[in-house]
Amino acid sequence: MVWNELTSHLEVVWGALIALTVVVLLTPAVGGMARLLGVVDRDEEGRRRARPGVPRLGGIALFLGIMVPALAFLTLDDQMRGILLGAAVATTVGAIDDFRGLRWWEKLGGQTAAAAIVVSFGVWVHRFTFPLLGVQTLPKGVGITLTVIGIVAIMNMVNFLDGLDGLAAGVCAISALSFCVIGLSRGDANAAILTAIVLGACLGFLRHNFYPARIFMGDSGALLLGFTLAAVSVQGLSKTAALTALVFPLLVLAVPLIDTSFVVAKRIKHGQPVYAADRSHLHHRFENIGFSHRRSVVYLYAWCATLAVAALATRFVHPHPRGDWNVGGVAIDVAIGLLAIGASIYVIYLLEIVKLANPFIRRREEAERRGETRKTA
Repeated sequence: MVWNELTSHLEVVWGALIALTVVVLLTPAVGGMARLLGVVDRDEEGRRRARPGVPRLGGIALFLGIMVPALAFLTLDDQMRGILLGAAVATTVGAIDDFRGLRWWEKLGGQTAAAAIVVSFGVWVHRFTFPLLGVQTLPKGVGITLTVIGIVAIMNMVNFLDGLDGLAAGVCAISALSFCVIGLSRGDANAAILTAIVLGACLGFLRHNFYPARIFMGDSGALLLGFTLAAVSVQGLSKTAALTALVFPLLVLAVPLIDTSFVVAKRIKHGQPVYAADRSHLHHRFENIGFSHRRSVVYLYAWCATLAVAALATRFVHPHPRGDWNVGGVAIDVAIGLLAIGASIYVIYLLEIVKLANPFIRRREEAERRGETRKTA
């Protein structure tokens, strides 16, 4: 037993290191291929600063960096085969979109197909614990539908987050590290190894993607990372009914979730298409109040890390183990919770209060909104 645990821990480390090495070495070659194919940034979508000539197919390097160690170290049971196959489909859909562009419903159809594949291999939410109601088993149709919707939603959340150099890769690295720790604590070697591999791939990609980026991950990379993290989260829920298994991924992925929710609500409010691009994302709003590119990214890293620590606390610090309240556990939980809430309030202060106090920022945002309304009219 001890030997098996030690072996799985070593495989976690080796998987991450190999993924990092593969991505670091392959990314320049993928960038060169993207330039030859003409898959470069033209700022047509308005989601990031104009960076003409920067290649966009970085997701291909991420995919290879994940697949090589995954096939070497993972135990390929049905669920893991489904996750890897679905990841391949998600990457392919994103690469096609990077190469020639897909209409929103075509991309959504491809994302749904990737989610349906992993569901067909048994990765879907069978049951979970409702507060006060205990463990509840979900009807198969309901569980499968919720799983597909959740996976597709997280794929799009990560895609929306990919607006600043290094932002999506860094946030996914923090999330993957958190999932790896929780996987090890549950004794789920496959989940721990796969998320460690994703961590290594993201860190390797940041070598080329942090500001000023020499390559973008594109939709191929964003959909791959979003799908993999979402599938691992669902896999954890499919094996346990613990409430923490549901809370944990929601907290770790809170930054892209909040970003997407805010942007969608704002587009609906102003009568804009939900799928249309704009500069309403959190990272753009940091830039609008005068933060530099690097500073905006680092602030969002710090916020994501704070929420990840809060999520880990739900796993490792139990305020009432075996029914007896533990004062120390309660104090730690409260302190970490206050830290996460404080970080979130500070972000809201920066993005809303500072903006309201600066009439120049308000006028600029109103002018941009009027211009976007004229374009969609």
